[in-house]
Amino acid sequence: MDENKNKNEETVETEEISEEVTEEVSEEPEKNEADELKDKLMRTMAEFDNYKKRTQKEKDSLYQYAVGETVGKFIPVLDTLKLSLTHDGDENFKKGVELTVKQFEETLTKLDVTEISGVGEIFDPNLHNAVMHIEDDNYKENEIVEVLQTGYKFKDTVIRYAMVKVAN
Repeated sequence: MDENKNKNEETVETEEISEEVTEEVSEEPEKNEADELKDKLMRTMAEFDNYKKRTQKEKDSLYQYAVGETVGKFIPVLDTLKLSLTHDGDENFKKGVELTVKQFEETLTKLDVTEISGVGEIFDPNLHNAVMHIEDDNYKENEIVEVLQTGYKFKDTVIRYAMVKVAN
């Protein structure tokens, strides 16, 4: 009987050790699975953040393009209004056109559209289109002498290049 008792005790001990090992082994895959899920979640969050940044950049680019195209269509109207101010005519009519030009320019300013600098500046092929050159020692090399057509830009994007006359 003692032998049976010893065998039973050994069996109970073996079963207890076996259960402990099984519990430890079964916990490891759960940790790995949790780590995998955490990694997937982190990757998904990063991908979503990248998606948000990319779509915001595309939205800004589309807005910039739309403003540039729209303003580009209206600029010739402003040129015509300014040209009408150079002609003689009724003072009341002229005053009305001046107010219209002022309002037009204020609206462009609100849209972040600015005129490209001109006379006295150094020629920049990224902003100016040189259509005439003159030889004159009174001016510096590549200095803009006259603006023939005003240029405009929206933030850093050129809507219309300034047509200029350049010295030397």
